[in-house]
Amino acid sequence: MAGCVLALLPSAWTHAVAADRLRTTADAPASDVAVVFGAGLWNGRPTPYLARRLDAAAELYRSGKVKVVLVTGDNSRTEYDEPTSMRGYLREHGVPDGRIVSDFAGFDTWDSCARAREVFGVDRAVLISQGFHIRRAVALCQAAGIESYGVGVDDEHDVTWYYGGAREVFAAGKAALDAAFKPQPHFLGPKEEGVSRVLAGLAH
Repeated sequence: MAGCVLALLPSAWTHAVAADRLRTTADAPASDVAVVFGAGLWNGRPTPYLARRLDAAAELYRSGKVKVVLVTGDNSRTEYDEPTSMRGYLREHGVPDGRIVSDFAGFDTWDSCARAREVFGVDRAVLISQGFHIRRAVALCQAAGIESYGVGVDDEHDVTWYYGGAREVFAAGKAALDAAFKPQPHFLGPKEEGVSRVLAGLAH
């Protein structure tokens, strides 16, 4: 029993951190930046799960609640490019190319959060993901120094959804270690001014 309790402590931590920070697209707070986490491609296009995240980001942009969308995902090999596919989808759904910033080294949730803060200078954001992942995303971005609110998009409770929910129990353990020790992302790189440049342009 003690082992089960210890195994579930990281999940309890993510739930506690995110408890009062979860919103819908309708009641999400206004924020300069929305962060959309990658969720896979099919034949170079966003998976249905990723498309729903991007739909929520486009809705927040069209409603005026966010000014810039930071898409963060995996581009570790030339034939697999989540951020560029995400950018293309958002453009198709009414978000101007100039309001989209790409992070090509968001290899996992901690990397995406740490790079959003350290590389792109984001200190406040609305995060967008599936419901089973959004609490971990909020907890990690909070740990990275970003004041975060999460929008968990709805999905059919299919095999993928149940797999994602089960995976979160184990992923929460790594998240707790990342939050405690704050490791360097796999690739940090130089600071990028994409977000600040867009916001500075809007201020004039």
